[in-house]
Amino acid sequence: MRKLLVPVALLGAAGALVFGLLAPADEQARVGAGTPAPGYSAPTIDGAVAVRTLADLRGEVVLLNVWATWCPPCLEEMPTLQRLWEAYGDRGLRVLAVSIDDSGAGDLIREFVATHGLTFEILHEPAATVMEVFQASGVPQSFLIDRAGRIRLTRFATDWFSDANRADVENLLDEAD
Repeated sequence: MRKLLVPVALLGAAGALVFGLLAPADEQARVGAGTPAPGYSAPTIDGAVAVRTLADLRGEVVLLNVWATWCPPCLEEMPTLQRLWEAYGDRGLRVLAVSIDDSGAGDLIREFVATHGLTFEILHEPAATVMEVFQASGVPQSFLIDRAGRIRLTRFATDWFSDANRADVENLLDEAD
C-alpha cells in the first residue's frame, strides 16, 4: 500500500501543476495597478434602482470604492471621497462607492448617505462579489481606474483629499484616452 502512495501523490501533484498551467489566463491574473479593471456591475441605491457597470463609464476616470456602513475606517474615509468628488466631479471624475452591507440594508445605507451628505454614486452589492472580482482584501479599499479602463492605483483607508491622492487624480484627468 505504501508503494502506491508515493506514485499517487506524485501523479496528483503533477495533475495540479498541469491544471494550474492550463487554467484560463484571467483566472491566474492578479488584479492591481497596471491591469485592466475587471468587468463589474451592481445596482444603485437611488429610487430608480438602476444597474451601473464599469463598461458604462469607459472613457472616464473612475474611483471605485468598496465600503460598508459598519466599517469605522470607511466612516473616516467617506468625507474625503466627498471632497474629492466635489473638487473633480465637474472635470470628469466618477466616484462609485460599492457598499457590501448585507441584503436588506438599503434603508441603512440611504440613511448613512444622507447623514454624511454624500452626493456621489452609491451602489449596493450584498453578495460582495466586488471583493472577489477585484481581489479586495478588506474595506475600505479603492481602485483608481483610468479612461482606458486600467487600474492605476489601489488604496486602503486613505485621505482621498491629500495632496498626493489629488495629484494622482489630476494626472489621470489630464491624460487623454
